[in-house]
Amino acid sequence: MTEGEKTRLIAWSRELRAVHERLREALRLTRSALDEGAAAQSASADLLLYCKGFCVALTGHHEAEDRTLFPAISAEHPELAPTIRRLEQDHSMIGYLLGNLQAAVDRTAPRAELERHLEGVAAIMESHFGYEERALSDVLAALQLEVEPSDALGPLG
Repeated sequence: MTEGEKTRLIAWSRELRAVHERLREALRLTRSALDEGAAAQSASADLLLYCKGFCVALTGHHEAEDRTLFPAISAEHPELAPTIRRLEQDHSMIGYLLGNLQAAVDRTAPRAELERHLEGVAAIMESHFGYEERALSDVLAALQLEVEPSDALGPLG
């Protein structure tokens, strides 16, 4: 393996961590928009914008993993089927929570309710990201996947 190939292979692990960090930042911005909207005592257009952007980005990330990354890992590492299944279940749960958050934002729910939704998403998201990074880091370091990062990791990839 040439140095360039090794760099590209190892890059998948870094790419995943970078996407996760961008999603964490999107969540921080969404929380900030909620705080600013509460300070103004009104529904914030920024909250709607940040929430929709965060929800779309996180959903796109998980859909790309389910569609491209996880099948590639499963093909090379069938022994990871239980791990992949757990990650896909997390994606389903997070999707459900995001739907509830989006519905709350759309109906201009009270701040306390929005905070509960965001905290729920944040808790599951952090748990999921940590598990995914630990469980797949070594596999991603050697994964031979010839696609654009956004195809495997979503719009922030």
